[in-house]
Amino acid sequence: MLFVATCIDKAGSAAARQENRPAHLAYLASLGAKVRAAGALLAADQRAAVGSLLIFEAADEAEVSILLAGDPYAKAGLFASVDVKPWRQAVGVPLAG
Repeated sequence: MLFVATCIDKAGSAAARQENRPAHLAYLASLGAKVRAAGALLAADQRAAVGSLLIFEAADEAEVSILLAGDPYAKAGLFASVDVKPWRQAVGVPLAG
């Protein structure tokens, strides 16, 4: 099953995001095919990151929560909120394996 996680950064957290970015990217890479897509949510200027959007393939929401808890961004306290929803893809290149 696919799940979409929307993680919104705390205000004023740009430095924490930048400091933890290499570890965050390495962590996501270590998850292999569980991460189907991921990237920054951007501000209106289309440059500044204001959060993250991740699409996971997982057994259930509990597994996604565990994966998110291990993310260096989460460990650094970067996120003001995290929302996880099951997702069914309708169009585009298939993300589910």
